[in-house]
Amino acid sequence: MTGRRIMPGALGAVPVLLAAGPALAHSAAGMAGGLQSGLAHPLLGLDHLVAMVAVGLWGAFLGRPAIWLLPVVFPLVMALGAALGIAGVPLPMVETGIALSGVVLGLVVLLAFRAPLWLAAVLVGLFAIFHGHAHGTELPEAANPLAYAAGFIVGTGLLHAAGIALGYLTLLPRGDLIVRAAGGVIAVVGLAFLTGMA
Repeated sequence: MTGRRIMPGALGAVPVLLAAGPALAHSAAGMAGGLQSGLAHPLLGLDHLVAMVAVGLWGAFLGRPAIWLLPVVFPLVMALGAALGIAGVPLPMVETGIALSGVVLGLVVLLAFRAPLWLAAVLVGLFAIFHGHAHGTELPEAANPLAYAAGFIVGTGLLHAAGIALGYLTLLPRGDLIVRAAGGVIAVVGLAFLTGMA
């Protein structure tokens, strides 16, 4: 990634991560719905947040074309998962799939796994189905479905951008160690959700 400039727009998403509260993405209580609710859904749920940041981190680590392809694949496939959830199509072990996404995506960053592009896209797409299904089944009744969908896609994009921005730390001396450590933290958070400790 030598010679690349840090994307100022992506860095703007970092404060959003720092302001994120507890894992509330699975509760629409008290939210009016629509765009605001959809935007908050991925930003306020730690299980969603870490996986989506990991997608951006891994893309940045893999470089072009993964740096843009993975953050495009995720929301596209996530929209398909959301449609399945809205339609009431059952998907087994959704919460397990979401937790596993944090574990696996965190580990690939921690281990600096240079997967072939097709494998990285398939892996990211697989986990996107679970995240999208959760979004779709938890669509607040009061929400405008299109506004809500637009909100959670924008929220997801912000998290991917934050991951990409963090990935650019590899330009710094020992920056790759910081990025890999972030992957380790993501994997631990995913494991906490997987084991019911979070």
